[in-house]
Amino acid sequence: MLNLSTLNPQQRLAVETIKGPVLILAGAGTGKTRVITFRIAYLIAKGVAPENILGVTFTNKAAREMRERVAKLMPKKSRHGAANSLPTVSTFHSLCVRILRQYIDRLGYKRNFVIYDESDQLGAIKKILASISAKGEKTDPAAILGLLSRFKNGGERAAVFGEPSVRALAEHIRARYESALHACNAVDFDDLILLTLRLFSEHADVLAACRARYRYVMVDEYQDTNAAQFQLVKLLTQEHRNLCVVGDDDQSIYGWRGAEIGNLLDLEKHFPEVKVVKLEQNYRSTTTILTAANAIIKHNVRRRAKQLWSNKGHGAKILLRAFHDEEEEARSVVEQIEFGRLTRRATWQDHAILFRTNQQSRPLETALRQAGVRYHLIGGQSFFDRREVRDFLAYLKTLLNPHDDVSLLRIANVPARGLSDVTMERLLGASHERKASVFATMKNPSVTATFPSRTRESVEAFVTFIEQTRQTLQAAPATPDPRGLQNWADQMLTACGYYDELRRAEKNRESAENRVRNLKELVATLDTYAPASPLCERLQSFLEQICLDSDREDEDEARGDAVTLITMHSCKGLEFPHVHIVGLEDGLLPHTRSKSEGTLDEERRLFYVAVTRAMQTLTISHCAGRKKYGQMMPCHPSPFLKELPPELVEHEDEKAKRPVAANAGRSLFAAMREAAQ
Repeated sequence: MLNLSTLNPQQRLAVETIKGPVLILAGAGTGKTRVITFRIAYLIAKGVAPENILGVTFTNKAAREMRERVAKLMPKKSRHGAANSLPTVSTFHSLCVRILRQYIDRLGYKRNFVIYDESDQLGAIKKILASISAKGEKTDPAAILGLLSRFKNGGERAAVFGEPSVRALAEHIRARYESALHACNAVDFDDLILLTLRLFSEHADVLAACRARYRYVMVDEYQDTNAAQFQLVKLLTQEHRNLCVVGDDDQSIYGWRGAEIGNLLDLEKHFPEVKVVKLEQNYRSTTTILTAANAIIKHNVRRRAKQLWSNKGHGAKILLRAFHDEEEEARSVVEQIEFGRLTRRATWQDHAILFRTNQQSRPLETALRQAGVRYHLIGGQSFFDRREVRDFLAYLKTLLNPHDDVSLLRIANVPARGLSDVTMERLLGASHERKASVFATMKNPSVTATFPSRTRESVEAFVTFIEQTRQTLQAAPATPDPRGLQNWADQMLTACGYYDELRRAEKNRESAENRVRNLKELVATLDTYAPASPLCERLQSFLEQICLDSDREDEDEARGDAVTLITMHSCKGLEFPHVHIVGLEDGLLPHTRSKSEGTLDEERRLFYVAVTRAMQTLTISHCAGRKKYGQMMPCHPSPFLKELPPELVEHEDEKAKRPVAANAGRSLFAAMREAAQ
């Protein structure tokens, strides 16, 4: 029997309210994951079939954690049942992939569609920009991609973001971008939801089947949903009304990527009978930290009122520090971390350094390296996510197996060889009709005969290139050549013009050479896998091992004693005993753009999220000046600092003047002596 006695009264009310729409307002650190998992287990205990329950989260990590916790709460006989006897707990995107893998052929795609990540999307946009931009004209592909995403997701404020010229260009290339993806039988993350909505709209039987399956729907982090995600949830639940959303409007910090805080604030418009349950007891932070957080967020007028409280005692005051520049700030933060390690036995992993923008990490990384402090930067790009690496791996996969549609479509026209998006779209359609691979379709004379002669020649030339390059791979002598695979790959990349393409595609010469160097370094490792085997087997081993290595690298990064460096946008859901918020300056937080974009409330919520990551101590710092393009620019403290109650803040210069109590001094030296032994 499920034991609910470990829940506080409000948590228990949230778990037991299972009929009709429910909004669980879960403040920071109030145990919302616990409530969601208990609620799923409670539904099952009440006789709801597990396969009729859907839990939706925003990250794979959150989904995995929730699945594990639900499994532990379920009766043993249910845990080991068939997969379809377990509740579905997934991200929005995973849910839509599940639906699309079953039904996407109704929309003219093949079921083995590939999902483009940000690196792939930027590559597609760069190709389009290269074909339409005037010589010397510079446009930021990432800015275009961000706007395309906002347009797709129907964000109310899409028109406010970005320069007018960039917005116009994004609108202009939108159709070409979508055509380029369809040509590769590819969808991006936004498409996963939009195509599912299209399926529901055009095929009533698909919607009916999904509604019949998912009769109880729960959505975590509801304040982060965008217009498309809201529409998806509404379509699934508007008949049975069994919708439970969990969220906190005070932690809505993703408006820039389309999140609509109104989805949570205005829920009554769509579900007038909704029951609201507030979770306000915080299990993470001291009273000082929570009182400061409450004081900050109350300056936002449009919000659902809630007051976080804790039984963890008052704790230390918030330490406020001022520095000359970012270099001094970084050195001093590292010294404070090391001092804490020696005197309080606080490990590196107990500390997190939070900042507003990615650029702020450079002086911090430098100071940590110089001090020999291990750190983990969250959000940095993985080597294997780089476009040139992904292109190269797609070439290798195609040459090993040309019937791998996903890989072939990626590199068919990279570098450009006359196989336009329109051509590839037609070939993909023909392969769909014939139930054959794209490569087999390229070799089919009855298909290629329908193309103009120049296009037909391009298709035939590509087929010849693939077959001849494969032949040199397969015909390699049996005697082991210690650099055989490296030489073969290097010749292939030179012959197909890929090195030249990298140099041509980058406007900045240094960036281009960095990309070429990345690729050559990877090519140089090809022969280290199964060196005594024939080249084909060696290549297969390399590709398999690359996947395993990159997975293991991700796992290793997540482990071990290391300081966490993280942006405020990435830190939601995390907690650390000791938090250092750096760069609390006007223009950084709130960001300069917030004034023109009308997002000051969201910037304040970002500060609130950063403050509520701290469990025991919180240090906030700002600089009098910061370097920009080599020049020192004056900075002013963030206006948000004035919203901190003065009685909760201790200024470092005042603290330094105060004598240390005898007992505290003795404890300090004893701890340092013990650490030194």
